[in-house]
Amino acid sequence: MSRSVLCRKYGTELPGLDAPPVPGALGQDIFENVSARAWGEWQEVQTMLINERHLNMLDLEARRFLTDQMKRFLAGEAYERPAGYVPPRD
Repeated sequence: MSRSVLCRKYGTELPGLDAPPVPGALGQDIFENVSARAWGEWQEVQTMLINERHLNMLDLEARRFLTDQMKRFLAGEAYERPAGYVPPRD
């Protein structure tokens, strides 16, 4: 049986993740407050940002940029969108 969380992005109870997606306090916060749906959507946006901006994940600034955008996305705030991106409809 999957666990549910009050999703920070959608403001409703949705199925949660099976484990923290990243290490440390940030991963635990995501695990406790972000739905699997929101996390999956973020992964798609993240992939587009990495590809579109040609980000090198060995670069500390690129990782900081993605972490900032992830926090904004998961909080339902404005975030950097890939060119031509149209968010999925609910």
